[in-house]
Amino acid sequence: MNKKWAAKRLTINLTSSEAQKLEKYCSMTGRPATDVIRELIRSLPTEEQE
Repeated sequence: MNKKWAAKRLTINLTSSEAQKLEKYCSMTGRPATDVIRELIRSLPTEEQE
């Protein structure tokens, strides 16, 4: 495993419908769930909006 990605490991609990939605999206796009989740986290606003 690339050490730059091993800085923090998370475990998340998903409902069955959330897991199915993630699996379907990953299947449709050919992307791994880790990449999809990382992209979603990066898109979160981190500064207060005025």
